[in-house]
Amino acid sequence: MADDFGYLNARVRARRAELLAEGFFREALSLTFPDFLSALGDTPYGEVLSGDDLGAVDRAVSRHLQEAVGSLPALVSGRAREIVSLLLARADLTNVKAILRAKEHGLSAEEVRAHLVGGTLPEGVIQAAIEAPDAAAVAQALYLGNHPLGPALRRAIAAGESLTQIEVELDRAFYQALRKQVEQYDDQFLRDYVALEIDAVNLSTAFKLAQTGLGGEQPTRYFVPGGRSVDAELFGLVATGDYGALDRLSGTPLEPVVGVSDLGELERRLRCLLVERAHAGVYDADGAGVVTDFVRAKEWEAARLRLLARRAFYNLPDEAVEREVFCS
Repeated sequence: MADDFGYLNARVRARRAELLAEGFFREALSLTFPDFLSALGDTPYGEVLSGDDLGAVDRAVSRHLQEAVGSLPALVSGRAREIVSLLLARADLTNVKAILRAKEHGLSAEEVRAHLVGGTLPEGVIQAAIEAPDAAAVAQALYLGNHPLGPALRRAIAAGESLTQIEVELDRAFYQALRKQVEQYDDQFLRDYVALEIDAVNLSTAFKLAQTGLGGEQPTRYFVPGGRSVDAELFGLVATGDYGALDRLSGTPLEPVVGVSDLGELERRLRCLLVERAHAGVYDADGAGVVTDFVRAKEWEAARLRLLARRAFYNLPDEAVEREVFCS
């Protein structure tokens, strides 16, 4: 089994043929739910689509992701496998935070599902976390799943930290592990991309601190090191509500967020920016770029499908999800 990305990239390029075309999402934006199911049935997701409700869509998306993305680590060995596994675990970070936010805001299991992406967690662990009555029970579900995010979550809960503080601890634990692996692997694209992800995480956290009022109390304690464009000083300014400080990002990869003052809009722009930057990895023939792009593309595809399914099921107006489903 190969300990490099050459062989894996060849396999991934073949799988890229199953990515849904942009036209599918444009058409799905105005479909009724039965028509959406019919359209989805004509895609690779149709092979695992069983049922005619939202749960059927969620199950199909999860199963297809597991088959298309979750199986990638098994195709390589050594450090290459470790890096691919961590790229997939990024989705676990997204999912755990989505579940914790749902506990905080009293969202239903169905509403949580709309925000989940791929990852490495077994479906049983995900379901247990969704059904958990509180954050401590979510941590227990992760403990039973032997996931590396579990210890960080348990420590934060034991310290009585807020949801924002818990999310920062999870970010720090994950990105420290990812940076450690990336620094041991000579791949400039991957290093640059991980640094951009960390910058994006810090901007999102800074906005949350500003909106919750936590930014006035030593905001840099929430700062995750490892980015390139967002330093601790800029983080601190934004965390106290100085959104004009974002002007400092002009001329950097994060320039698209200059002028933003709303968390939702910031996260939308960051999401689209990361998808776009990941796509540049398709030219990284012998490195981790091809896999980085594919994993990000499939996660984005899954999120879009779940949102579109809910728009159709509840007969919501197009504009209810359009900004979350498209980047332009």
